[in-house]
Amino acid sequence: MQTQPLGHLCRAIRLCCAVLMFLVTVIPTISPAQVLQQAQTTGSEPIPKPAIPAILAAFDKYEVVAMPEGHGLKDMDDFIFALIRNHEFPKKVNDIAIECSNSLYQPVLDRYIAGEDVPFIEARKVWRNTTQPACGMSGFFEQFFPPVRAINLKLPPENRLRVLACDPPIDWDQVKSFQDGFKFFAHRDENIASVMEKEVLSKHRKALMLFGTFHLMHTPGAKNAVSIYEKDYPGITFVISDFGLVHAPPIISEAFNASPFPSIALAKGTWLGALDLTHFYEPMTTIHEGDCAVHRGFPSTSKSPWQIWSMLFFISVRWI
Repeated sequence: MQTQPLGHLCRAIRLCCAVLMFLVTVIPTISPAQVLQQAQTTGSEPIPKPAIPAILAAFDKYEVVAMPEGHGLKDMDDFIFALIRNHEFPKKVNDIAIECSNSLYQPVLDRYIAGEDVPFIEARKVWRNTTQPACGMSGFFEQFFPPVRAINLKLPPENRLRVLACDPPIDWDQVKSFQDGFKFFAHRDENIASVMEKEVLSKHRKALMLFGTFHLMHTPGAKNAVSIYEKDYPGITFVISDFGLVHAPPIISEAFNASPFPSIALAKGTWLGALDLTHFYEPMTTIHEGDCAVHRGFPSTSKSPWQIWSMLFFISVRWI
């Protein structure tokens, strides 16, 4: 009496499998390579330009130019050093706003960057005592501040660069529990936006922003730093992203092969800008771990690179 329902269940499972196999067979699938090939026939060719002159020229039109700092990528770190050491840089830029820097120590940072007598052991609290452990272990930030200080020592006071600390002002001596620290961890982008509004945008100064890509997206309604302050200050930020290929096939282009190195290229209006973001980065997934939900990838509302970046940045990649 019990074998009949079991037999019906087995037949139903076999039928579902057959239907699934049929659908897999008849429904065409499009590989990332096919998507790339289709995009290259629908948009104009991106035009790579030498990166440093193009970035400096962007300050003639925009108050803020935002780009990723290396996060451990040596080529990117070296490029940033070359950019800030360019003799035209202090003529174009007033401030450098950075992610790995505790805003609690802004007065100390101001004095150190201005060339005053501040012991290095005191100054390094700025990037070592942040909400992000990786900042304190970063060789890039250990080396970043002394060159800016050295540049300032050669400039008249009115032309000196200011470095803005943008991480929340956490005082680790006062943190006794998870709750004490979480109120700072949870509002990093809001703090970045607040510093930018108070120290740069309201004063119409020019700033280079050095942050991880996820803080720099043009996404209305999102909670990243640029999107937050763009509600009140739209259209004044030029965002550059590095070329973050992670799993898609190589992008073959004659323009890239012949481009200067390093280069940047406008994404909007080109076949490169028409590609879905998943061609460059993994789509957003949510990983639940205990009481914490970790989001990885880009939000589904962001469809193409030009919607969130102004330019794509080619620095450590070549196609042959």
